[in-house]
Amino acid sequence: MALPIKTSYEPMNAKLVSEIPKGDNWQYEPKWDGFRCIVFRDGKTIHLQSKSGQPLERYFPEVVETIAKLKADKFVIDGEIVIPEGEGLSFDALLQRIHPAESRIRKLSKETPGKLIVFDIVAEKGKSLVEEPLSVRRKHLEAFAKKYFKDEERITLSPSTTSYADAKRWFGEVGAALDGIIAKRTDMPYQSGNREGMVKIKNIRTADCVVGGFRYAENAKVIGSLLLGLYNEEGKLDHVGFCSSFKASERKALTPKLEKLIEPPGFTGSAPGGPSRWSTKRSTEWQPLKHVLVVEVQYDHFTGGRFRHGTKLLRWRPDKAPKQCTMKQVKQEAAQSPLKLTRSKQRSSHAA
Repeated sequence: MALPIKTSYEPMNAKLVSEIPKGDNWQYEPKWDGFRCIVFRDGKTIHLQSKSGQPLERYFPEVVETIAKLKADKFVIDGEIVIPEGEGLSFDALLQRIHPAESRIRKLSKETPGKLIVFDIVAEKGKSLVEEPLSVRRKHLEAFAKKYFKDEERITLSPSTTSYADAKRWFGEVGAALDGIIAKRTDMPYQSGNREGMVKIKNIRTADCVVGGFRYAENAKVIGSLLLGLYNEEGKLDHVGFCSSFKASERKALTPKLEKLIEPPGFTGSAPGGPSRWSTKRSTEWQPLKHVLVVEVQYDHFTGGRFRHGTKLLRWRPDKAPKQCTMKQVKQEAAQSPLKLTRSKQRSSHAA
């Protein structure tokens, strides 16, 4: 039997903006720190699809089991798989699911089970809803969740609000544990593969880091990236990420200055890793530096002792002592768990 909508269906995407938009036609949702997942179900056939179109059911059998328990048997929903950890969410626990053996995945699915947070519905009872505006789809989704999610621990409805003040408050309540805010136009249909009518506003933060080393560029002996460090509670310098946001002229001028500071060990705690399936021998070669240089960088997320992505260099900090660059800067603090938002009373997109 065919699925209600073809699999390998590209989800609606968001465009990054700097400010939360205001207006009567906007709905706001938390930006969850997980794996995007479109769920297709047609009877006993269940398919979990990643943002890139890859199957996820092998890696999250507990989510498949949860979907199988739902009494609805023909639908397509859009959401995010997260793994709760303490009062927050663990992206590192999600990464542990990718590539390991099936026995390992089964073990992790019981030790650190995933949860599906649903924020849109694409089809119900075999009928496509993609042409309906978000205001209509949200009503369908809330009714769907009320009917089918109430007895299941591993699936929940993402909160939404049409109040700009509520969206701003979420930043204050959940702080660094929230990945940001998503804003969607309530008068637009589901835009598969497009970035129209949906924007994301991320929690952008800054940190002062010690430059503990550098890598040369791949095809020239000029600086390719700075290796960043923060001091842990034991007073050791841990490698936490990299920065490569330089102009060509800056790389050339910076190279001799850094080469004069080459001195092992560079990092006294955790150091840049060795070769892996994602790196080449060249990418693991790096030069250690004396602990004298400090830079201020901009980042969007810090998890598992590392910046999630590359950082943006804002400025050099000659006024800052390297020993002041500690992990306390990036400690995630929040007034409440981000998952409490899913349990709190919410103002829906069609509220009066």
